[in-house]
Order: sequence, then C-alpha cells, then structure tokens
Amino acid sequence: MTAILERRESESLWGRFCNWITVTENRLYIGWFGVLMIPTLLIATSVFIISFIAAPPVDIDGIREPD
Repeated sequence: MTAILERRESESLWGRFCNWITVTENRLYIGWFGVLMIPTLLIATSVFIISFIAAPPVDIDGIREPD
C-alpha cells in the first residue's frame, strides 16, 4: 500500500493527465481526439456566433445595405 502511494506522488502532473485521458474505465472517455476536438469546437462555435453578431447588414445580393 505504501509503495502505491509513493509511486503516485512521484508521478508528474503530465503523467497523471495522460493516464486520466487514456484510461477507459472513466464514465466519460475523452481520449486524445477529444482533447483536441473539444476546445476546437468551442472556439469555432464562439467565432461563428460572434461573426453573425458583428456582420454588417446587407441585402439579398450581399452588396448593398438594406433600405
């Protein structure tokens, strides 16, 4: 029991993160694809919403401001 506790304390933060990401016994499995996908989707969604809010008004042709 003592050896297990000592080994866990000496494990680096990165090692614990890698273990948490790759272990399949978690209720929600993220995996390395999820580590890249989740922040990317959050940023893409935020930029998409901001672009609609900040877009200038145009008519149906997209060249003039509506009357």
